[in-house]
Amino acid sequence: MSEVDRARIESAVTELLAAIGEDPERPGLEQTPSRFADAYGEFFSGVNEDALEPLRDAVPLGDHEPETVLLRDIAFRSVCEHHLLPFAGVAHVAYLPGEKIVGLGRLPRVIEVLAARPQLQERLTEQVADALVDGLAPRGVLVVLDAVHTCVTMRGSRQTSSSTVTIASRGALADGAARSELIALIGSGVGGGADD
Repeated sequence: MSEVDRARIESAVTELLAAIGEDPERPGLEQTPSRFADAYGEFFSGVNEDALEPLRDAVPLGDHEPETVLLRDIAFRSVCEHHLLPFAGVAHVAYLPGEKIVGLGRLPRVIEVLAARPQLQERLTEQVADALVDGLAPRGVLVVLDAVHTCVTMRGSRQTSSSTVTIASRGALADGAARSELIALIGSGVGGGADD
């Protein structure tokens, strides 16, 4: 995990507060630089962290090869590098196993590491797909991210109901028909667990 320079962050936030005409020493703001440093330490904990690490304990497949592994509705959050404002949403990840599989809890961890950096949703989607290809050597990968960006909902055009969907596919899942079938399955809610 990358460590942030707390003193520099606190100094920068103090200067920012003064630059907007606030008194950084007033009650209510005096702890803000420290809180901000805590938040940034968490938001950017994936900087310099290896996104392939969670996939290193992949295990060889046995005799019964699953056709598709699909994990839906993985909650994630990141920070847009253009405005340093958060975006959050859900990721859906599918892969066609090659010779190995990994514990399902490892897939959200890959997303978490890659999202904990200054990011663009488009690049994040591609990076998740590439990490799965590099770490698992699957026959195919599909990654779909659906997120709400505060740089869109809270500033500028203020499109409060909009979300952004990005898709990356590799290998056999780059084929239009196979990709469409999985995207339909993601949206259908089939197999949604105990609530169904």
